[in-house]
Amino acid sequence: TTFARLPRPKPRALPRLPLMPLPAATHLLRRISRRASPQLRCGLSSVAAKNEEKKQSTATTTTPFAESETIKSSKAKEVETEPVEVTFDEVAGAFHRIRNDILRTSCKRSHYMSKALDMEVYFKKEFQHESGSFKERGACNALHNLSAEQKKCGVIAASAGNHALALARHGKRMGIPVTVVMPTVAPMTKVMNCREYGARVIIEGQHIVESKGYAETLMDAEGLTYINGYDHPDIIAGAGTVGWEALEQVPDLDAIVVPVGGAGLIAGIAVVMKTLKPDVQVIGVEPKLCASYSDSLDAGEVVNSTAGATLADGLAVPRVGENAFKTARNRVDRIIKVDEQSIALAVLRLTEMEKCVVEGGGATGLAALLQGECPDLKGKKVVLPLCGGNIDITVLGRVIERGLAADGRLIRFISTVSDRPGGIAGVTKILADHGASIKEIFHERAWLQSNVYSVQIKCVVEVVDREHGLKVHRELLKAGFPTIMYDAEDAVGKEFEKDSQEMLKLLDAGNLRA
Repeated sequence: TTFARLPRPKPRALPRLPLMPLPAATHLLRRISRRASPQLRCGLSSVAAKNEEKKQSTATTTTPFAESETIKSSKAKEVETEPVEVTFDEVAGAFHRIRNDILRTSCKRSHYMSKALDMEVYFKKEFQHESGSFKERGACNALHNLSAEQKKCGVIAASAGNHALALARHGKRMGIPVTVVMPTVAPMTKVMNCREYGARVIIEGQHIVESKGYAETLMDAEGLTYINGYDHPDIIAGAGTVGWEALEQVPDLDAIVVPVGGAGLIAGIAVVMKTLKPDVQVIGVEPKLCASYSDSLDAGEVVNSTAGATLADGLAVPRVGENAFKTARNRVDRIIKVDEQSIALAVLRLTEMEKCVVEGGGATGLAALLQGECPDLKGKKVVLPLCGGNIDITVLGRVIERGLAADGRLIRFISTVSDRPGGIAGVTKILADHGASIKEIFHERAWLQSNVYSVQIKCVVEVVDREHGLKVHRELLKAGFPTIMYDAEDAVGKEFEKDSQEMLKLLDAGNLRA
């Protein structure tokens, strides 16, 4: 018996689907396949499988419907090549998002500094946050904006202090695992405080750049989300809430003077000011030893700068953020550079007159005013954000001493006296008679170039003010003790220093008694 071979039926053509998002198309294909013939079901399954493969292969590219986790976790890398400009809407969203989680810091007029500077000075005390700096604003905003999966996996950051503390604090509060990579130079108090908040602290790298590189390797290996401390858009938007609050507290302010490091803070504040009150001057201040923002402005783009050792260590960022620079460059009115003496003096003034312990970086706004860089602000209302108060006690002691020296209240001089009994007594009697207190005194015999019966004494003396120090100097010279005063900064002091050097030359030549 022979059987005729029937022709194999052709499979039904697949229906043409309208263009739609890839996930939705895949879901529709699966629904159709449940009711289709075996042949059609097989074809639809292969199409769905191909769609899944395509979805996986495009997981590293942005679609208008969903952002991949890979993109979110590496956002810090992307902004380096494609900087974005933070908008006012983002700052407004951050303000309403974090207002129940962040302390509304005070912004009150300073009686003493207003009188001394001849302007209405208001201090926005950002050191009042639990972790000690304004960084809590951006950290809280960034953590709120994470997806559920990112919150579960955790975040990572490289920081030497304030950003790490802020992330650790709010990560603990929100139940988000936090890893911070800190350089070996990070203060031990900040390292210990981060661990107290429950963060995983890794000490790696000689400086913050090396720490960031190590953090990025962990980010890729462990699937963590990296949050840049000054350039992440959510961080900038959160920092901008400082300006929002300042406008509410001082509605008629004329200027705001903002410390600049990575430029995230001034970028956020500038967005708020130039949107709500465009006539407010936004003035940035950075240390001369690390003027990375000014260097980038001069170059017209973000460039690497030299970061020297400065009292404003929190501002020692060798390269400003790409997003921050793009956001701030057309909104900031001017940038001022301050020297180390002015920073030390500002810390001293805040400690002594305002009873505020502020780190060097947070005091640079006041340093600019003390340096006399803003004469146009006389008689106007000026807000100064005091960004942070996380300063080691030992560092604070050194900064205060430098402030006393810059203020003329701690003077240093070398005087030549007779190396016989009672030789030093003549100098100490003059100091005592005129109310100067000796802090240190040191004998120098071996390297003295005058006769062997003379000795140099190096003294550090505390006086009331610069004028008092100059008076003590004049009395020493009048009594016949050749003296070089090293710390007199005004014209009179420099003239006395010149006279002292000439007198020492005469002494070495044997033409003047010791």
